[in-house]
Amino acid sequence: MRPVFVLVRKDLTNFLRNKAAVSLTFAIPFAMIYLFGQIFGINQKDSGPSGIPIAVVNASTNIAAAKLVDALKSENSLRIITETGPKEKRRPLTESDLRPMMQAAGADFRFAIVIPEDVISDTRLGLHLKFLSNPRNEIETQTVNGLLQKTIFSNVPELLGASLQARAKNFLGDASLNTFNRGIANAIAGAFGGNIDEILARIENGNFGFDQLTKAATTPGSNTGTAGADQKSAMADVFSRIVRIDTEQVVGAKVKSPMATALVGGWAIQFLLFALSASATSLFRERDAGIFQRLLAAPVTRAQILWSKFVYGVLLGLVQLLVLFFAAGLLFGIEILPHLPLLALTCVFAAAACTSFGMLLAAVSSSPEAASGLATFTIMLMSAIGGAWFPISFMPQFIQQFSKLTLVYWSMEGFSAVLWANQGFVQLLPILSILGGIAVVVMSLAVWRFNRGKIFG
Repeated sequence: MRPVFVLVRKDLTNFLRNKAAVSLTFAIPFAMIYLFGQIFGINQKDSGPSGIPIAVVNASTNIAAAKLVDALKSENSLRIITETGPKEKRRPLTESDLRPMMQAAGADFRFAIVIPEDVISDTRLGLHLKFLSNPRNEIETQTVNGLLQKTIFSNVPELLGASLQARAKNFLGDASLNTFNRGIANAIAGAFGGNIDEILARIENGNFGFDQLTKAATTPGSNTGTAGADQKSAMADVFSRIVRIDTEQVVGAKVKSPMATALVGGWAIQFLLFALSASATSLFRERDAGIFQRLLAAPVTRAQILWSKFVYGVLLGLVQLLVLFFAAGLLFGIEILPHLPLLALTCVFAAAACTSFGMLLAAVSSSPEAASGLATFTIMLMSAIGGAWFPISFMPQFIQQFSKLTLVYWSMEGFSAVLWANQGFVQLLPILSILGGIAVVVMSLAVWRFNRGKIFG
């Protein structure tokens, strides 16, 4: 057995000497567990979505409408946007602002609520709201719908009371309505006590006590068993009939395969990053085989070798992306051919950014093993925070700030702009400029590092 123990000790010694192997086994998994814990908000007080951006336009002067906006702002899972413009010239959003802003590349929000001037009408009973959406991610869309329904329905009672007051005013007139309201206030104060003026003010603002019914029907534990579930369902059904919400899908309404169209870009860019990173590490094999020495002995410069690798990576990435998109078209019915020119152009820029990333990894690494470990770590991290795995809005706020620094995010924005939003070249240009800028900056760093490294030594 002694030879076996000697050989085991030899393997352990070689393993501990290999810093790349040690980091792949221990350091990188530990770092990934910590980072994913931060991304998913583990051990935070409020788990789940954090700050999903939603634009809110309040065109109503009714006090209950303002309270609805305040209720939306108090929802921790939502980040309400009510203003637009530069910092020194901020102004309230209007309904006419919403659609162009939602259609723009890298839009700040994909959902909007409009509280129109006729949210409460004196000619009908009920409420009127508008909901605009760009449902690019199904999970995010369903979450937003649930949060909005909960917040709106919790404020329906007061809005409904205001609606009843408006309609009564239309039939009775101001004087008769005031007399009626005061009579109700006197009756309540006489039967249950309280200040008449305060009760009157609540009645005039539409507070008839409907909120207590809503609270009883929606408070956890207040309704248990089948009867409680039926009561809650009945209450929600009543409110859904009273509230009329006009829905409009601003972007992607004509997409044939919405879910696949929204997801395929994230899959494609992740596979491309792994493929091109592996291709870049082939520089080490060529160095060890002595190919670079023979090339440099010929009329070939270091820069030409590096740029040939870059062009090769871009061509390989372009072909791989197009093959993946055409495969998705055959499997899931995504429309590719109508968008092929702009899609191919976006693929070129995405492939250039990914190739430069792979070249930089090879430039800063000392061995193919180290480059592979670093590639695994950075690709998984960029895919996670860039939105390839789940909606960015589900991450904590401080993590969301780093999303737009990743090439995964901008590549997915480019694919979505072409396949989902059906945007033209001019609208696509800002995204292409950012991807091109990433490729230039990262490739410049890679070339600078290669010229000072030992890859050609």
